[in-house]
Amino acid sequence: MLGTVVNTIAILIGGLLGLLFGQTLPDKIKKTVIQGIGLAVLLIGVSMALQTKNTLVVIASLVLGGIVGELIDIEHQLQKFGQMLERKLSKNGQAGFTKAFVTASLIYCVGAMAIMGAFESGLTGNNTILYAKSMLDGVTALVFASSMGIGVLASAIPVFIYQGLLTLSAGLLQGVLSPQVITEMGATGGLLIVGIGLNILEIKEIKVGNLLPGLFIAIPLTVLFTRLHLGM
Repeated sequence: MLGTVVNTIAILIGGLLGLLFGQTLPDKIKKTVIQGIGLAVLLIGVSMALQTKNTLVVIASLVLGGIVGELIDIEHQLQKFGQMLERKLSKNGQAGFTKAFVTASLIYCVGAMAIMGAFESGLTGNNTILYAKSMLDGVTALVFASSMGIGVLASAIPVFIYQGLLTLSAGLLQGVLSPQVITEMGATGGLLIVGIGLNILEIKEIKVGNLLPGLFIAIPLTVLFTRLHLGM
């Protein structure tokens, strides 16, 4: 869990620094920074998605994941949690708290580094990937918080819970976490990151949270498709 703890602290520190420096930035600069982040997020997502070796796995994962996610309504649950934190932490009723919380939470949790880093930490005790992710997330939190506000700091909570659960459950999945599985999980996550980028740029509102189950549905689908030699 050390890597996850470090990651959580990095987000908090980066977010706090962003809040301190963000006070001095004009709104037009913040808006431009957000657009730049949105474009960068799109680039990251596309580059991850293109790593797939089996588009059928990615498509099926997103379809089935979307069905499960809508039944659970993960996006709504995240928003409710963000609104609860907003009432407790944002005493001045800061606009955009929930949006900042949901956006940052999804970005930090969906990426391949979050999944691979947590699994590697749980399986081998090696936290190298999570340490690298911590540096990236800390810098991103600084930029996000300066533009989007205190809601970014609250994203440290789901990051700690999500990555912690992945780390603790890694042993149970040890037998199926082949390179092919990791690749398809990363590619599926890449498309979700593209969705986050579209949300940031306000091009199209996509319920990325409700597609999250697709990340984990990619595991059995990759195993199944590999055994059947479908699309491989």
